[in-house]
Amino acid sequence: MIDDCTRNNASALRDWLKDNQISIAFAPTPIAEQLIQLNWPRDVVLRVLLTGGDKLHRSTPASLPFKLVNNYGPTEATVVATSGEVHCTGDPAEPSIGKPIHNVIVRILDESMRPVSDGVPGEIYVGGEGLARGYVNPEMTSHAFVTSPFVEDGRRLYRTGDIGFSMPSGEIAFIGRNDDQIKIRGFRIEPNEIVAALNKHPAVQSSAVKVVGSFEDKKLVAYIVPAADKSPNPAELLTFVRGLLPEYMVPTLFVRCDGLPMTANGKLDRSALPDPAPSNILRDTAFDSPQTEYQLELLSILKKLLKVEEISLEDNFFLLGGHSLLGAQLIVEVKKSFGVDLALIDLFENGTVVAISERIQQFSIDKNFKAEAA
Repeated sequence: MIDDCTRNNASALRDWLKDNQISIAFAPTPIAEQLIQLNWPRDVVLRVLLTGGDKLHRSTPASLPFKLVNNYGPTEATVVATSGEVHCTGDPAEPSIGKPIHNVIVRILDESMRPVSDGVPGEIYVGGEGLARGYVNPEMTSHAFVTSPFVEDGRRLYRTGDIGFSMPSGEIAFIGRNDDQIKIRGFRIEPNEIVAALNKHPAVQSSAVKVVGSFEDKKLVAYIVPAADKSPNPAELLTFVRGLLPEYMVPTLFVRCDGLPMTANGKLDRSALPDPAPSNILRDTAFDSPQTEYQLELLSILKKLLKVEEISLEDNFFLLGGHSLLGAQLIVEVKKSFGVDLALIDLFENGTVVAISERIQQFSIDKNFKAEAA
């Protein structure tokens, strides 16, 4: 039998599969994503790695000596409803969840249970021979198992609560859960879209996203598991993600993790992700102390505004949890304390503490010079 330590360590699991000459294996999605990034000997017996249970963010590298098959399906549909081999195509799009297996019906429907066009997101409904009769609770059954509006489907469909869309190939793209969506500063955000962007960075092995804080103090936090022998730079990650996502979806903090916490059935345990702390937040440089009165005063403002205890001169405003709304507040506080007018663009161009303080100092000198000249 395989032990828990081996099962949850990708390198150890690879070695175990090789040493025990396993030809077919199933691994939960987060572990499978790690396995396909490892170096594998060409003579490995493994021919097929099955995966499922979560959203797959990575396609297979060309060097992989076995097939990766992605599966999707809720327990209510007897686990597997769709399946498909993941190919190395060079396409940056995420792998699909394949096509419905034999005797399974999958529909992508809108809120009125009408079919949506290819490429248009909708809720995934599953029907067919493997559909469960329902739950012990009749109320839950009536909500989740609904009468199908399509005669050819049979009597019932199960509404999964998952969002996806049909592809022209007949395959289905999985987006995420209805209830995984988060709302911050008035915007609805799908965490998997952010994870997909982060995972494209070569220094990132895997990642997760969650909201920390409440009300106006909400922060979008990205949890980064570094790729082997890589040290993710938060400023580079910030620039990279900004090139792929709208500003409201860009994380405001990056936290380093040795691994992502998993539930007993191999899914991401978002509730177990650690809160950001000085010890785990990714920083550009080591902590340093203020050298000028401008820096000292600005640090005092930033600590109150961002609710952060330790800030280094090279820390970036946006990597400490800042965003455009907090930027506007910072501009107001700078005006009160220094009597100078910063612009939001000043923060975006170079938002480090030392750069902002230098701008404030220069604006103060220019202001005094103009006053004396007048």
